[in-house]
Amino acid sequence: MNENIGWHHIEDVLSNSFVGRKVCVRGWIYRRSVVGGKAFVRVRDSTGVIQVVVDKKKCGEDIVRTLKDIGLEASVKTCGELVKQPRAPGGYEIQADWFKVVGYSRDFPIKGGEGIDYLLDNRHLWIRSRKLTETMKIKHSVLRAGREYFIENGWWEVTPPILTASAVEGGATLFPVKYFDKTAYLSQSAQLYLEALIYSLEKVWSLTTSFRAEKSRTRRHLAEYWHLEAEAAWYNMEDMMRVAEELVAHIVQYVLEHNRRQLEILGRNLEILKNYVEPPYPRIRYDEAIEILQKKGVNIEWGDDLGADEERVLTMEFDKPFFITHFPKEIKSFYMKLDPENEKLALGFDLLAPEGYGEIIGGSEREDDYNKLLNRIIEQGYNPEDYKWYLDLRKYGSVPHSGFGLGIERLVMWIAGLDHIRDAIPFPRFRGRIYP
Repeated sequence: MNENIGWHHIEDVLSNSFVGRKVCVRGWIYRRSVVGGKAFVRVRDSTGVIQVVVDKKKCGEDIVRTLKDIGLEASVKTCGELVKQPRAPGGYEIQADWFKVVGYSRDFPIKGGEGIDYLLDNRHLWIRSRKLTETMKIKHSVLRAGREYFIENGWWEVTPPILTASAVEGGATLFPVKYFDKTAYLSQSAQLYLEALIYSLEKVWSLTTSFRAEKSRTRRHLAEYWHLEAEAAWYNMEDMMRVAEELVAHIVQYVLEHNRRQLEILGRNLEILKNYVEPPYPRIRYDEAIEILQKKGVNIEWGDDLGADEERVLTMEFDKPFFITHFPKEIKSFYMKLDPENEKLALGFDLLAPEGYGEIIGGSEREDDYNKLLNRIIEQGYNPEDYKWYLDLRKYGSVPHSGFGLGIERLVMWIAGLDHIRDAIPFPRFRGRIYP
């Protein structure tokens, strides 16, 4: 057969308009069985799954015999007539008149029922699973929608460095890297560099990898993750919170419009997601959050940081994302501006996703006064010399400004309704996991 033909994506041919027509698809064997002289092969490609019936009367005994012994994930090509078949996935099947094995597969090591560590060790193969495939499509839409929001609203995309000389969020969670004859670090955040860029571009954003050497191994922590960050001159905390909620609402709406099928395959409740597309989102202060937690019987005092367990309790009080603001300065970073009405508090905010997912965005108004920033750096035990260039920004035309960082994988985890953040990234990196 002449293989220089027009190939179809499976998703495209699952339609009445193709019934009775010859179609040609290529992909990988997802399931297969052989009964008598017929092989029933479910073939998947990047768009979907379709059943192909390979009859020895049309295609020959050799290919049916081959399909009886072949393993899952063999790559194949086939052509045949598309017919309606209610019992087949998608309601259609191809009755093949030609079928070819391109790449053989024997003893595919994932058969179902394996443990998490085994699946992580074989991530390079498990990535082909339906769950991860559909999740990666949702993630694609999340990234596209985020970029779309910033472009449509007049923000400039920039490219800050990944290698840095100093910490952003604290030295204890830095990954050191040998940098010629010096020690550098993998970036925890692009924030400081974005702040430098607002003095020329005013409103900037970036999408980069960030690295945190946290010892925790929870369902929402990664050592390497994708970080969507924004910084803007002349914006106060409330201005930036509006950007954050508009961005999240836009992304959720985009995914609902473009990934309904993927969400349904993952079992996500679409009606719940629809509650999240209309900002503004509720706002509470840290004081109120502590009161709620104490009334719920949580052992927490004013001044304590909010961890995953505390955030999970708080999310059960809201049916949409919500902000927590005005945290004690001791539990927030040196760069956050203090509340002029109460300097025990920082003008910081976290945006928490409901349904137990917790923080997806952290942001703040930044300290724009040189002396106050210098004092905060010293208070938190950092060396001012490491931040000389950052302090310079407050010496030459300083302006009020604010920013935030959004964890892409946490957002995907919430939107897709995943149980663990490891499934929101192709090859997860966390404590004890660097292979493959």
